[in-house]
Amino acid sequence: MASQQLVTAGWALLALYAIAILLFVVRGARKTKNIDDYALGSILFSPVAVGLSLAASITSAATFIINPGFVALYGLSGVLSMAIALPLAAVISLAVLTKGFRKHGSTVKALTMAQWMGTMYRSKSYSIFFAVLSLLLITFIVLICVGLTKVLSSALNIPEFWTLFGIIAFVFGYMMYGGANSLVYTNTIQAILMLIVAFILLSSGYEHFSNGVHGFLDKLHAIDPKLTQSTNDNSFLFRDYFEIFLAQMIVGVAIVCQPHILTKSLMIKDDKDVNTYLIAGISAQIIFFLVVITGLYARITFPDLSFNGNPIPMDGIMSAYVVREFPVFIGLIVILGLISAGLSTLEGLIQSLSTSITNDLINPLTGGILEKKRTGLPLKIIVNRIVIVLLAIIAFILSWDQLINPKLSVGIFAQNGVYAYFSAAFVPILMGMFFHKKSVSAAYTASIVAVVVHFSMYYGKLAVPFTQATGENPGVAAAVAIVLSVFTGLIVLKITGKEQEVAHHAA
Repeated sequence: MASQQLVTAGWALLALYAIAILLFVVRGARKTKNIDDYALGSILFSPVAVGLSLAASITSAATFIINPGFVALYGLSGVLSMAIALPLAAVISLAVLTKGFRKHGSTVKALTMAQWMGTMYRSKSYSIFFAVLSLLLITFIVLICVGLTKVLSSALNIPEFWTLFGIIAFVFGYMMYGGANSLVYTNTIQAILMLIVAFILLSSGYEHFSNGVHGFLDKLHAIDPKLTQSTNDNSFLFRDYFEIFLAQMIVGVAIVCQPHILTKSLMIKDDKDVNTYLIAGISAQIIFFLVVITGLYARITFPDLSFNGNPIPMDGIMSAYVVREFPVFIGLIVILGLISAGLSTLEGLIQSLSTSITNDLINPLTGGILEKKRTGLPLKIIVNRIVIVLLAIIAFILSWDQLINPKLSVGIFAQNGVYAYFSAAFVPILMGMFFHKKSVSAAYTASIVAVVVHFSMYYGKLAVPFTQATGENPGVAAAVAIVLSVFTGLIVLKITGKEQEVAHHAA
């Protein structure tokens, strides 16, 4: 339980933080005149600011709050997977895919991933298909809400139910108005806070290295020898090198194929600023990924994974570590950083998901009625706000269920949904960028195969031959789905022979 001093100071700082966010939202809302402004913004932003916003969007509560819990449970195997294998593949993929996505997205003025798909393959049905698939990203929203609830509930000594309710009401409420114009401002501040907190967290275990790296590893080994091994057969995530390296690198390559990540590049108005944007974003991102190492410090602090005699759930390990380890002032900064890590991605997800549902699902299914001219606020903006309210209700119900009925961690729940989404998106994005001829049949087939294989692997817990890996690990399910999707897409592309050739400009 947090001290009364931390609780009082926490409430005061949280109030100031909320006021600062609302000021940026009001500023952004004044410049949001239509759905285009909400999705991409109407302000000319610095490429460094957008790059930091990108890093903040990619890094979520998973990186700062949930994933260190996996490392605390399973040791170095988790560090190799989450701080080395996946990040290495992800940053390379981000650099390669961003420019290709931006080239087409800027030309057609794409607001969303689904719209990008539809215009690239000249298929309205494929756009609608991806808008439906984007609903899987609600699982990621749930992860962030649960992570934020754990942190704030521990820091403020308030019940998780009311903490969750307050988070969702506040964040979804202000996201009804701000959109991209406020998002870059808030994300930039959040990214700076996250960088400060990343360094605080990474340096918080310095005393454990008093006898060098070997002394640090000896402390972990004394708790559990498996914590210092490169694989850990106690986990269904890090049992062998296939799970730790190969599967995670395949996932890392594809993980950037999420709308709140790739569409961020469309906020850059000038092509010459793209490299600056990528350098700023990737540099910050590498530091953020390393934060999972803090999980090792937490395990030394809580060797039996209990706090004041009570078992610590995996998703609560980082919250307990912050409350236990830091004095009030530093603790407050760390808590703000953890909140920022969650809000930065949550805001981007709400913005991109609500825009896609409004623009790519509701509008075409209602015969384009939202396009009709009217006085006052555009109908699309009104509908978008209603969509955000519905998303808030769904997020609350699913998040509360995860808080009271978790399967090890909400991280597994989120990975299952998000990994299925970007597995389906990877091949169509790849073909759209790097193949001169496009085939909507190949894209459709690849996406459907990816989704079917992913969920079949996961729920069937199917084994990968010659490895210890099974589909129970969402990363393994996604990796197999992506590989089979690539082969299937290429085969269909070859068989069809007369692919639909699509120009790189708008249909």
